[in-house]
Formats: sequence, C-alpha cells, structure tokens
Amino acid sequence: MPFRIYTTPEADNDLENLASDKGLDKRLKAVRKALRFIEMNPRHPGLNTHKYHSLKEGNGGDVFESYAESDTPAAYRIFWHYGPGKDTITVFSITPHP
Repeated sequence: MPFRIYTTPEADNDLENLASDKGLDKRLKAVRKALRFIEMNPRHPGLNTHKYHSLKEGNGGDVFESYAESDTPAAYRIFWHYGPGKDTITVFSITPHP
C-alpha cells in the first residue's frame, strides 16, 4: 500500500530551489524518482534508507535518511519521518550531503 507524501514548507523550498536551477535538472530528476520510491516502498534497496540517529522528529519518533543519489560529490539526501497519519510520510528536508 503506498504512502501519502507530505512535504514541509522547507522541503517544498528545497524542491523549488532545485527546479529553478537548470544546471541541477539531473539532481531534480533523481530526487523526484527517490520520492516516488519512498511513496511506494520506503525500504526500496536503491534508497539505502536508514535511521538518522542525530535527529528525532518533534514527537520523539525516528528520522530516516534516504539517498536520492550515491557515489556523487554532494549527493542529495531526503530526510523524513512516518506520520502524522497512519499511511503518511513527512519529508522535511532535501539537501546535498556535506
């Protein structure tokens, strides 16, 4: 069963910034593909999803990091958590890996 993806204003802004820079079209495509994978199966092997232990979501729940890209300098990562609803995933940040 697919999840509903909710994006925070910060994640929306991250996507808008990617979309506004034509030089980042390839990265935007990778991020959109990763978001589709998260929607269908957040544990898809290509996402390399894992708990991000340095953060907790507002209610103390686990935060996860999924790869939109790998083996690329400044590869993009998607940070998310389950909720607020039963079948919902909240994406709160889409950012390049430092």
